[in-house]
Amino acid sequence: MTPAASSAPAAAPIVAAFDFDGTLTRRDTLLPFLARGLGWSRFFWAIVKCLPWLAGHALRLVPNDIAKQKLMLVTLKGKSTQEMDDWTTRWLTCDFPGQLRDWTLARLAWHQQAGHCCVMVSASPDIYLERVARQLGFDSLICTEMETANGHLTGQMYTPNCYGEQKVLRLTAWMEARFGPGSASAVTLYAYGDTAGDKPMLRMAGQAWYRGKVFGAGQAQ
Repeated sequence: MTPAASSAPAAAPIVAAFDFDGTLTRRDTLLPFLARGLGWSRFFWAIVKCLPWLAGHALRLVPNDIAKQKLMLVTLKGKSTQEMDDWTTRWLTCDFPGQLRDWTLARLAWHQQAGHCCVMVSASPDIYLERVARQLGFDSLICTEMETANGHLTGQMYTPNCYGEQKVLRLTAWMEARFGPGSASAVTLYAYGDTAGDKPMLRMAGQAWYRGKVFGAGQAQ
């Protein structure tokens, strides 16, 4: 008789989740992207219009998502998706080179070479991050998605701002969709971030880094 073939259990998926602004890059990218697209004079007046909300956010009186939604309405409402692609091309050419952090980029390359599933998890919008994620070789992108109608942006966010606990909710839902129901608890998760808005995602990971250091090593959680 031929012995029955033994079926070894499938290895648990390994996922590496990277924040973008300040983690993969040296600084925020949304404001430079908007300034590049609008031009400095129009960008300046957009900031003036949003100043009460932006100042309120800086003083912790206005929630992050409210201030960001106001900025998106003022700067993006009515812009075509083709215009966004043109803005992205200019930003990638003029502002993005030299922005990536060597250490985090090396970690991304290590995960990719190891065959791990790499996902970018960012509060910045899809209007330019889709191309960035493809350029960097990410398997997936989780971010703030902007609403469009008839090929134009409405200025409204289609999804909640992907910040703080939203990163946990979106990443968990993504893992369940990709690897099957109940799989999120079985995934081996690495996570990388640099702000308080990343800490909920870092806490859910088995191995996490905050500003290039092991998360929890003398850091407030």
